[in-house]
Amino acid sequence: MAFALTLSELARLADGDIVRGGLDSSYTGMAALDAATPGDISFLGNEKYKAQFLATFAGAVLVPRGVSQGPDTTALIAVDNPSLAFAAVVRHFAAAARPFVPGIHPSATVDPSAKLDPEKVSVRPGAVVMAGAVVGDGTDIGPNSVIGEDVVVGRDCLIYANVSIRERCVVGDRVILQPGAVIGSDGYGYEFVNGRHLKIDQVGIVELGDDVEIGANSTIDRARFGKTVIGEGTKIDNLVQIGHNVVIGKHCLVIAQTGMAGSSRLGNYVTVAAQSGVAGHVMVDDKAILGSRTGVTTNLKGGVTYLGNPAQPFMDEQKQKALVRRLPKMLEDLKALKKRGGGF
Repeated sequence: MAFALTLSELARLADGDIVRGGLDSSYTGMAALDAATPGDISFLGNEKYKAQFLATFAGAVLVPRGVSQGPDTTALIAVDNPSLAFAAVVRHFAAAARPFVPGIHPSATVDPSAKLDPEKVSVRPGAVVMAGAVVGDGTDIGPNSVIGEDVVVGRDCLIYANVSIRERCVVGDRVILQPGAVIGSDGYGYEFVNGRHLKIDQVGIVELGDDVEIGANSTIDRARFGKTVIGEGTKIDNLVQIGHNVVIGKHCLVIAQTGMAGSSRLGNYVTVAAQSGVAGHVMVDDKAILGSRTGVTTNLKGGVTYLGNPAQPFMDEQKQKALVRRLPKMLEDLKALKKRGGGF
């Protein structure tokens, strides 16, 4: 297998040191400790999985430095961060599963005015590249995806199946768009006039920075005017809605089923956990963390962990929850007090 790894190749890929095992031993897959076979590579990233590690059938395991004992038939490679090292292994085998084959599939449609090099770009079956679009070298456009008019897509992007990038949007280098992502759909804007909701034209764009990832079926609305911006290195999970004119800073994490209303702002290195909501025209500053289902209705300072709806610092929310849990007992005590004649 072309993408099989010998133990010595694995050590180089993982930037680790071989603790034991034959240098020429070969591995063709990856798996969790409890599911691995002798042909698989696995990793020990958490002490609570030590029992699984000691019982694993994996051919090779990435372990923290200092670990030297394991199953007799398992090769060990010591690394600084087993989880991160294993990510390199996953990336290696993922490349084997989806090889980059440049060229334009016969069923794809590329407008003559589009600018791309067929020898350096892959356009897969059913994909459409429309007039004036520019696609950088090394980019892979998945089946049935649509690159709209005058869209600019950078180098080495991975665009999976059924992605839509609407007109004039800009996508940086090494961006990953998971299946079904929609970049540049209309912002949700209406004015109520004479008993009717009249649509407000949305004439701006979306701009995705370098190394951004957008999850499956997530939607990034184009600006009413100007730009909706997703900053460099930001990772957006599946089923996330980003409204028009939102600006998200660099290296943020926005987790599944979160919604951000129009013109809201995130600073850099902000984490927004699942099912959170950010109201329009508010700002969350750098390095803030929003716990799951947090509702943001006012500006929030950076460097603080928030929880609740409306959002408040984590410990304040926890204290309130503790008080709520005590209410039934407090009510019983009040009733008992009234029976003893101590009522109001």
